[in-house]
Amino acid sequence: MHKKPDLAYNTMEQQEYPNREFMIFNVSELPQIDFSQVLETSQDTVRKSVDETKTFVKWDGQTIPTSVASLTTKEGPYTYDEILVILSTPEWSIPVSGSAID
Repeated sequence: MHKKPDLAYNTMEQQEYPNREFMIFNVSELPQIDFSQVLETSQDTVRKSVDETKTFVKWDGQTIPTSVASLTTKEGPYTYDEILVILSTPEWSIPVSGSAID
């Protein structure tokens, strides 16, 4: 049996990041990111798409960091709610099949 999501928890969690923004871009542009301007710490700590061709960075505030703004393959910026939807797609998450948890 699947457990229903705790809507109160989800609402609370989403409110924790009201000013957080996210930008998706090609991994080939990772060397252009100034990691002092974003919340990730290095090229080694970013999450990548399933095919490892895209990644994203995040920051707090509406001003896009200059190193992110200069990217040529950027998609976004996205809010926390928007990035959650994107990251749940097959491009970013491998579907689990035959799970023993039912």
